[in-house]
Amino acid sequence: MNWLSNFIRPKIRSLVEAQKEVPDNLWTKCPSCEGMLFQRDLKERMNTCSHCGHHLRWPVTERLEILFDGGKYQNLKLPSVPADPLKFKDRKKYVDRLKDAREETGRDDAMVVGVGQVEGRDIVVAAFDFDFQGGSMGTAVGESIVMAAEEAVKRKFPLLIIPASGGARMQEGAFSLMQMPRTIIAVQMVKEVGLPYLVLLTDPTTGGVSASFAMVGDIHMAEPGAMIGFAGKRVIQETIREALPEGFQTAEYLVEHGMVDMVVPRDQQRAVIARLIGFLTDKSTGGKVKKGKGDTSISARAKAVDTKSRAAGAVASAVVVKMPTRVTPAATRKKAAHA
Repeated sequence: MNWLSNFIRPKIRSLVEAQKEVPDNLWTKCPSCEGMLFQRDLKERMNTCSHCGHHLRWPVTERLEILFDGGKYQNLKLPSVPADPLKFKDRKKYVDRLKDAREETGRDDAMVVGVGQVEGRDIVVAAFDFDFQGGSMGTAVGESIVMAAEEAVKRKFPLLIIPASGGARMQEGAFSLMQMPRTIIAVQMVKEVGLPYLVLLTDPTTGGVSASFAMVGDIHMAEPGAMIGFAGKRVIQETIREALPEGFQTAEYLVEHGMVDMVVPRDQQRAVIARLIGFLTDKSTGGKVKKGKGDTSISARAKAVDTKSRAAGAVASAVVVKMPTRVTPAATRKKAAHA
């Protein structure tokens, strides 16, 4: 037995210990068909399953590198906002959650605003980062969308927003809900100057995001199988006490019912977006706005909208000054009765 313990066992041990450890992140399981996917192959296929074609969630950095020509774009700095306006704390302080999310993702908040070209056509893109607190919409996200809209109007570029969000950010309370009307006004500003506003809905697009800017685009595209809705399926079923149809709140279901215009796989998105920009802009200029000494139709409309917005702001300021500090329900009912 000495040759087994003195020679064979040490030899086997040395061979086993000499083997390199295999990383545990080389493979990913498809959430649809449960097939095993090699990470390198998955990245080459734009995070789509080679077995069933399921579109897995795609990191925003990789998405923008594929979307923009040559992967090059100007990454705009996000506006600065108060970090924790409500001093919110549950099991953990909100400021600590923000700090952890920023360290993990390397970005300030759940939004990336880039300016570049898609197949030679200029565009402003505002894309959500789901890895940053589930892409939830707080004050920073709202400000970023406003900035993206203003940048599109200033440069006379189309605007594309790519939502991937669970909805409003609960730690900011009413401040997060205020971003719903603010983002609606922002994208309306783009529309009123005659610029295209496109939306690419990805998994998931839910809550306050789906109830605001995400569903008011000129064209709504969606990725295959993306979950799009307001409340979750279980919550709706418990509320209405009825079973919902199969595939409810998926991109394909919403196309059939007129809520989404088209389902576009990832390998076709660049071509489709570029083609839509061409259709929705001035064809005589090759899909680009003319730039010269005189006012173009878009710049003239932009000036008109700016004048109207300034006038509306002045009126709103006057109304706010004249409004009473507190209006009671009784006074409101009395006023309505005499109207």
